[in-house]
Amino acid sequence: MLDTTAINNLSQRIPSDFIVGAATASWQVEGDSAGRGRSIWDDFAAVPGNIADGTLADPACDHVNRLEEDLDHLAWLGVDAYRFSVSWPRVMPQAKGASEQGLGFYERLVDGLIKRNIKPVLTLYHWDLPSELEAIGGWNNSDIHKHFADYTDLVARRLGDRVSMWATLNEPWVSAFLGYATKIHAPGHGDPAKGLEAAYRLMTAHASGLEVLRSHGLSNLGTVLNLTTVIADDAGVEPVADYVDLLQNRFWLDLLAGRPIDGQLIERTKDITDWAFVDQEQLKKIAAPIDWLGINYYTPFRLIAASEQSKKAVGQDFSLFPGTPAGAAMNPLEPRTEMGWEIHAPSITSTLKQTAERLPGVPLYITENGGAFDDKLVDGEVRDDGRVSYFLDHISAALDAKDQGVDLRGYFAWSLLDNIEWAEGLAKRFGIIYVDHVSQVRTPKDSAKLIKAMVEARG
Repeated sequence: MLDTTAINNLSQRIPSDFIVGAATASWQVEGDSAGRGRSIWDDFAAVPGNIADGTLADPACDHVNRLEEDLDHLAWLGVDAYRFSVSWPRVMPQAKGASEQGLGFYERLVDGLIKRNIKPVLTLYHWDLPSELEAIGGWNNSDIHKHFADYTDLVARRLGDRVSMWATLNEPWVSAFLGYATKIHAPGHGDPAKGLEAAYRLMTAHASGLEVLRSHGLSNLGTVLNLTTVIADDAGVEPVADYVDLLQNRFWLDLLAGRPIDGQLIERTKDITDWAFVDQEQLKKIAAPIDWLGINYYTPFRLIAASEQSKKAVGQDFSLFPGTPAGAAMNPLEPRTEMGWEIHAPSITSTLKQTAERLPGVPLYITENGGAFDDKLVDGEVRDDGRVSYFLDHISAALDAKDQGVDLRGYFAWSLLDNIEWAEGLAKRFGIIYVDHVSQVRTPKDSAKLIKAMVEARG
């Protein structure tokens, strides 16, 4: 049973104008790949071994065909907003022209949200790059920002009058370092030099997309980064922790704040790249003001001396940080989620405070937060106690940062639905709504009931 006292106590801390929402991403939930062009994730998933359980894009959560049902679940939850992403190849197959079918789907989605008094929060890029653009270099192509501008213009023309908040990118760190520097995610290059260039070019796309959105007279524009707290648990690992913090957090915030690329990064990667692709005029555009910044927070990075026994966690590998000094190991402590990620709510507080200091004056949102747990459907119920505790602790810790002066405006739970967890396939469940991936039947978990109760009882 849910602890109503704990829920009510937490709810009373939530201001009436604080946005509570849920989030998904296109490739993870939509299915219906016949209704769109091909993406790098389709290509990646087609290679045996890239996705842990061999999952392909269809049917995912069959969201395209079950849109009304999923919108009704959002209405039942009572959330203020729904964060979703547009599939670039669905609205612009082969990276050119426009698909009326694809645009029509997102119009129905946005109109359905508005009808239910739910704010549409649109992310333009959540990793599903059209295959045709990857064929000409993808995020290493010097003109990729122009392609992104064309795509942004198309979406803005069709949805600009109805979308409440816009994000250009989702987690460019993941796109660059999991997809280009390593082979963990699509497109799977495994080339650190390509990863560093992709990191920069993603931000040039952000700048161009922002410019296009502004040209349409739109406001409430931002971007979304996966930021975290890096913890040095042993003496002597501080230099490694500082460098991980640089690539994970400061690189992106420095660019948005108009600070130059850190000299330490350039020096430590000089044998990997000469950074000749950086254009000073582009850096100025990247630093154009944003109206808000989204933070996707899940877990801290905890470092110990390399001689100590370390615990391996998914996505915690120094290959993701080209140029990292030697001498440390990742060491996520218990309790951990099914992803192997340490559960440490105080780190969401420190991440928010740290970000507010590094990018002052910009309102913040937690745009993703949640955990994968071993959920079981028993007698029509999913008692996901671990996720319920996770949400209670992390929402409380996020509000602690707000109480300490951070301009935190909202919180989005990840994820609305159990979906394709990228390279992990269907086995890792993050949803607050359980999805039977054979029947597609949806069942709200206790965590969904928590969110619903929290929204209803808030101050």
